[in-house]
Amino acid sequence: MPTWTAMPQLTEPGNMPPPPFTCDDRVLADATLRQTVRASVGGRRIRLRVSNAFGGSALPLTKVTVAVPAGGRAGVSAVEAGTVRPVTFHGRASVTIPAGAQAVSDPMEAEVPPRSNLAVTVYLAEGQRSAHITSHPGSRTTSHLLAGDHADAAGLPGATAVDHWYFLGGVEVWAEPSVAAVAVVGDSLSDGRGSTTNGNDRWPDRLLDRLQTRHGMDGVAVLNQAAGGNRVLNDGLGPNALARLDRDVLAQSGVAWLVLFEGVNDIGTAEASPAAQKQVADDLVFAYDQIVTRAHARGIRVYGATLTPFGGNDAYDDEQGRRERTRQAVNEWIRTGGRFDAVIDFDRAARDPADTRRLLAAYDVGDHLHLNPAGYQALADAVPAHLFRREPLPPGFGFA
Repeated sequence: MPTWTAMPQLTEPGNMPPPPFTCDDRVLADATLRQTVRASVGGRRIRLRVSNAFGGSALPLTKVTVAVPAGGRAGVSAVEAGTVRPVTFHGRASVTIPAGAQAVSDPMEAEVPPRSNLAVTVYLAEGQRSAHITSHPGSRTTSHLLAGDHADAAGLPGATAVDHWYFLGGVEVWAEPSVAAVAVVGDSLSDGRGSTTNGNDRWPDRLLDRLQTRHGMDGVAVLNQAAGGNRVLNDGLGPNALARLDRDVLAQSGVAWLVLFEGVNDIGTAEASPAAQKQVADDLVFAYDQIVTRAHARGIRVYGATLTPFGGNDAYDDEQGRRERTRQAVNEWIRTGGRFDAVIDFDRAARDPADTRRLLAAYDVGDHLHLNPAGYQALADAVPAHLFRREPLPPGFGFA
């Protein structure tokens, strides 16, 4: 069962490891990378998924370890002494992952409490011989780079801090059959732009906090499969949602529910002409229907989240209000189209009642598109917890 995930994507030049960790034809040669991730559900046995999905060459990992980060905190460079454990792959300490592939580690005994942070450290002796590497740039979590082999070290004095995740695609735990996962497919509004670095206060994090405190809901893993700039219909920052659905949702074990909260970037990057906006509205409805069909075939319930306002945003809000009318039309279909198994009304939760084209000022990070931590809390609070109770699927569910 995945307890943590991050959507893999091709690393943009501005998000590559800084010099000297990136040179002309190689990345992270003779370098240690330590990063922290937050588990959703707990377990006593874990394994890692390391991704080379977008690598331009094979990815040779010399050594991998896991540990408890110092103080149990996110984004720190040190780990608790005595907690460092080696990770193996088919019994070997090192692994070479072909371009486009991933590697799953051997299971290992490690106590991971719910909502706890885990430190994963990788040493690459040779580095990756390519300028194309796999990462999740919008980590909102600090990672640390240091020359040399420090995979077993408790501290990394002098390390370089970067707010990106590299290579790590998921952490899995051995869980009881009653445990299930909700996968969130979205863009920067779920990836957490505007949230607190190392604060784990994106709305999926806050939803997890809510569920963990409710009776019978502590067995729900929350998998954030969102990325800033992502779109439903066309590639942008990462593959489009239609293209990545199999990898990021359907191939994940234990997923019982999918929350789809994406489409603002499709509307905002389409030309603000009547024809272009009608086309993007029609295409989004088609795409949502396709996602529901494909998820239902795997026994996954799909919840549609309405798109939040962007009135006043310099890039997306046009003077004629055509993109806003598209947003309203798409939201109307989400609410009334009857295709989703339930609707989560994020638009209603985040908008200003006095001007429904805009975010409530108390939730606006300042660009009139993204939310601050209070706004993300409001989104999490708008998700009905009962949606994540395990119930039998109705007859014909997978072919409706």
